[in-house]
Amino acid sequence: MTFQGSITPAQRVTYQDHITQVDALIKSQGGAWDGISAESVARMRLQNRFQTGLDIARYTAAIMRKDMAAYDADSGLYTQSLGCWHGFIGQQKIISIKKHFGNTDRRYLYLSGWMVAALRSEFGPLPDQSMHEKTSVPALINELYTFLRQADARELGGMFRDLDAARAAGDKAKEATLLDAVNNYQTHVVPIIADIDAGFGNAEATYLLAKKMIEAGACALQIENQVSDEKQCGHQDGKVTVPHEVFLAKVRACRYAFLELGVEDGIIVTRTDSLGAGLTQQIAVSHAPGDLGDQYNAFLDCEEVAADAAHNGDVIINRDGKLLRPKRLASNLYQFRSGTGEDRCVLDCITSLQNGADLLWIETEKPHVEQIAGMVDRIREAVPNAKLVYNNSPSFNWTLNFRQQVYDAWKTAGKDVSAYDRAGLMSVDYDGTDLAAEADERIRTFQADGATRAGIFHHLITLPTYHTAALSTDNLAKV
Repeated sequence: MTFQGSITPAQRVTYQDHITQVDALIKSQGGAWDGISAESVARMRLQNRFQTGLDIARYTAAIMRKDMAAYDADSGLYTQSLGCWHGFIGQQKIISIKKHFGNTDRRYLYLSGWMVAALRSEFGPLPDQSMHEKTSVPALINELYTFLRQADARELGGMFRDLDAARAAGDKAKEATLLDAVNNYQTHVVPIIADIDAGFGNAEATYLLAKKMIEAGACALQIENQVSDEKQCGHQDGKVTVPHEVFLAKVRACRYAFLELGVEDGIIVTRTDSLGAGLTQQIAVSHAPGDLGDQYNAFLDCEEVAADAAHNGDVIINRDGKLLRPKRLASNLYQFRSGTGEDRCVLDCITSLQNGADLLWIETEKPHVEQIAGMVDRIREAVPNAKLVYNNSPSFNWTLNFRQQVYDAWKTAGKDVSAYDRAGLMSVDYDGTDLAAEADERIRTFQADGATRAGIFHHLITLPTYHTAALSTDNLAKV
C-alpha cells in the first residue's frame, strides 16, 4: 500500500538544488536582494526542514508504515521507544541514539498520559486518571518536536562550519564528503506515539483533541477502551470498560481527524484494558442475537430470574428466552464474569482491527510471552497481520515474574525444583542459581522473543527517564 505521505529519494531536494533555486529568486528581484546569500538560505532551509506539525505527522507516518511492513517481513525488525515528558529528554534520547548507533532507525518517542498527569499538569502532580488538561498533550508534542528540530539545526550547523573550513583549506575530498553527508542527513525527527487516554469525553471530544495532537505532529494516536471519567492506570484495580460501539466511535473519530488533515497514513493504536477490568459502566445496545452488543453483554455476571421475581429498578436482559439480571454494584457499574478477561481482550482486538485500528495494545498484569502469544494467536485467526505495541513496564517485578516462569517451566518438564521456594524466589539466596541465570536470560531476550513469538512490533518503556532523572539528581545532591 502506498500512502500520500511517503517520501522517495527522488523527491528530496539537495543542498545544491536549494542554492540554485534561491539564487534564481534573488536575481529575479533586480538587485534589491543582492545582500542575501543563497547558500545561507539553503542552510537555513535544511536546518528547518519541517515547516508545520502536519509536515512532521506525514513524514513520520510514512516511517512507521515502512517499519510495520518491514516487521511483517521479518519479526526481528521490531521498534522501540522511551517515555519522554519534556522536550529536552526527547532531544537527548535521539541525540544519544544517533551517537551510539549511527542512525535513528526503528526508534520512536512515546508520550505517556500518566507522565503528563504526573509532571506537566497545571493542577500539579496527579495520578494516571485523565485529570490533566487535555491541551497539555498537544503542547508536549509540539515541545518535543521543537527540541528535535533544534537538534537538527545544531548538528547541521556544525557540518556547515566544517564545510566552510574544508573549502578554506582547499580540501576538495573533505568538501565532497561533507556535501554528501548533508544531502543524506538523517533528521532527529522520529515518530511519536501519543497517548490520548480514553479520549477525554465523547467521540466529538476525541475528534477535537485528536486534531490538535495531529496538528502538533503526532502520526500515531493511542486510545484505550476505558470510561473517560473512570479511567485508571493500567496497573491499578477498578478499571471500567465501555461497549465496543462506544469505543469504535472514538476510533473512527481519530481516523476522521487524520483524514481531514491530510495524514492519510496516520496510525491508530487501540489499547484494551479488559484483562484487568472487571466492570462496565453500561450494558451494550443489542439489536439481534450474536451482534457485537450481545457478545459484550454475554460476558456480564448475571443470574436468571422469573418475571415475577424482578425488583423495582432492575435491569433485565432477555437472552435465548431467559430473563437475566446483571450484577449491578452500588456504584451503578455492572460486573463481568470472572475469568472472561482474555476472551474480552481477543474480541476487543479483533473488532478494533476490523474497524480502522492499525496496531493493538494489550495491557497485561505481567510480562509473559506465552500469555501474550496465546491471545495474539487467536486474534491472528481473524486478522493474520495483527501487531502489538507492548508496555515493558517497570511496574512489573521482572525478576520475580521470570524466576517464577522458569520455576513453572522446570516443574512442568519434570525437573527437580525442590531446592526452590516459588513464593520466595526474590530472595538473594537464589541470585547465583541456575534458575536465576535462566530467568535473567529470558528477561534479556524478552523483547526479541516477544517480537518473534507474540507479534510485538513496538516495545515501549515509560518510567526509566523519570527514574534516571531522579537518580542523577540524587547523585548530584551528594556532591
